[in-house]
Amino acid sequence: MFSSFLFLAVPVLGVATFAIAPAFNIWLPKDVSSHGATIDSLFMFILILTGIVFVITEGLLFWFLWKYDAAKATGPATYVHGNHTLEVMWTLIPAGILLFLAIYQMNTWANVKMRRPAMAPTLEVVGRQFEWRLRYPGRDGTLGTPDDLFLVNDLHVPVDEDILIQLKSMDVLHSFFLPNLRVKQDAVPGMKIPVWFKATQTGQFDIVCAELCGWGHYKMAGQITIESRKDFNAWLESMYAKQEATQPEQAAVALAQ
Repeated sequence: MFSSFLFLAVPVLGVATFAIAPAFNIWLPKDVSSHGATIDSLFMFILILTGIVFVITEGLLFWFLWKYDAAKATGPATYVHGNHTLEVMWTLIPAGILLFLAIYQMNTWANVKMRRPAMAPTLEVVGRQFEWRLRYPGRDGTLGTPDDLFLVNDLHVPVDEDILIQLKSMDVLHSFFLPNLRVKQDAVPGMKIPVWFKATQTGQFDIVCAELCGWGHYKMAGQITIESRKDFNAWLESMYAKQEATQPEQAAVALAQ
């Protein structure tokens, strides 16, 4: 009897934890992206659906533990060899739910992974043990030319604009994760993978690697700064100037002109 109620405490406390988590600000990170609300609503729908199944399943398990407690048994146990109708039902119903979810999420998936904005890449992000290497177009506005700007772990983007990232890996499998922008994409060696988003609020947020990539995986963190176009342009100019100042040959040419 006691063990059955102890078992019941697990789902009760689990559901209660989920219910009160938002009040203590230990739920999903703040959403600052244009597509985040759709992803969060899909997550909540799946969570509630699976939560209902979880509560029903745990409730049935508790009932069986309580009803068929060995201490209350008055005779030998009886056995049932199966029920084909019940087995078909608990196979078809989950299959139907999974099919529904597959169809329900198609538009969200397409917005995040398929409907790429028609624009040139804003920058290139390269995962490397154990840092994120960033490459912005230089003053000529073209990525992949000698005047490109190179940075590490310090990503800046303008707010309310489409951002297209060309994601690569230099060595092993990494996962480029921007929790507040609801972006997560594996960086696969030998592949160039487009990643896009639009930030809706300014601020500074985390960049992390969500794939175990070696002994220093814990160090592979960066920061994304979302700012106004004016502030972004000013930051970009200051970075150009710093990089040019560390290149003696270019600095000498500039002085000669």
